[in-house]
Amino acid sequence: MNSNILIENLIEGNESAYAYIMDEYYTRLCIYAQGLTKDKFKAEDIVQNVFFKVWHKRKKLSFDISIKNYLYKAVYNEFIDQYRRSRIMSPLEEEHIKHLNSIVEEQDYTEINRLIEVVKKEISNLPPKCKTIFTMAKLEGLTYNEIAEHQNISVRTVENQMYKAFEIIRQKVGDKMEGILFLLFKLNPKTNY
Repeated sequence: MNSNILIENLIEGNESAYAYIMDEYYTRLCIYAQGLTKDKFKAEDIVQNVFFKVWHKRKKLSFDISIKNYLYKAVYNEFIDQYRRSRIMSPLEEEHIKHLNSIVEEQDYTEINRLIEVVKKEISNLPPKCKTIFTMAKLEGLTYNEIAEHQNISVRTVENQMYKAFEIIRQKVGDKMEGILFLLFKLNPKTNY
């Protein structure tokens, strides 16, 4: 298929064009990403993120790009972004582990399970916009800028909604919130609400 026609169809939201691109490039991009990450699952995650972003940013694509070059560059950029996030997260994860250790030392497992259930309930009861933003940040690991872009809102709105979510949860769990959130989202990232 001609690259310009493919991009034109993609910009117009043609799902067949999107499916064609996925069929044509998914496996090759996964192999390329695995060469970068040395991890099959991270590689697949990177490629899936790239395809997700391509679809959501399709209207910003330029007609004169090579779709192949664009995808390979996007995979490389996603790899770099994830690497930077993991480097930035290390001190933060250490802080969460410290909170988690304090919870484990002070509480029995029945109490920890009770607090986890309280947090799950509070998350599921958050106002819809607040819940969406909170789960994008905590479950999907998106940055505030990425959430703002996906939701077509300002970063300030994302910050306000996250603050609101944390305050609602903190009212129910107190200073144990950090450790409980770490248990839910870092040790069990596939938690559903």
